[in-house]
Formats: sequence, C-alpha cells, structure tokens
Amino acid sequence: MSASPEFIEALADAVEVTDTQLIVDLIDGRRVLVPLAWFPTLLNATPQQRSHWELIGDGEGIHWPDIDADISVIGLLLGLRENAAAA
Repeated sequence: MSASPEFIEALADAVEVTDTQLIVDLIDGRRVLVPLAWFPTLLNATPQQRSHWELIGDGEGIHWPDIDADISVIGLLLGLRENAAAA
C-alpha cells in the first residue's frame, strides 16, 4: 500500500527543541526526532527563541514567531530540510 503526502494526516501535539534535536509529538502517538542542524534558523536561535513556538493549522505546522520560522509536519515526515538559501 502506498500513500501520497496529500493523504497523510499528521498533526503535531507538542514540540521540544534541544541543543541538537527538534522533537515533535504527533496526536496519533508517533514521535519525530530530527537533527537541529537540518534547520539552521532554529540552530542559530537562542534557547528562549526556540522554546517560543505555536502550532498552526490545527497542528499541521509549527511557527516560531520570534524568528519567523515555520516547519510543516508533513515536511518533517518526508525528511525535508530548511533551504539554506532561505535561511
């Protein structure tokens, strides 16, 4: 069985950012951990800026208002990294 991204429903429930990882808990019980190095904007932010996040679109994405950064949950599941040119 294959699934295309438009049929995957993955919504974030909680977010944690450590010095080395972005950790996102999904409402279905999964936990996604990715290297913080994938997201230079977050990596270069202060711990206070990283800890100030909000869920957007009922959990479809995460927004960090202090650094104007957004990450989609689907993007995390697909292994998409921040575009270095956009950082």
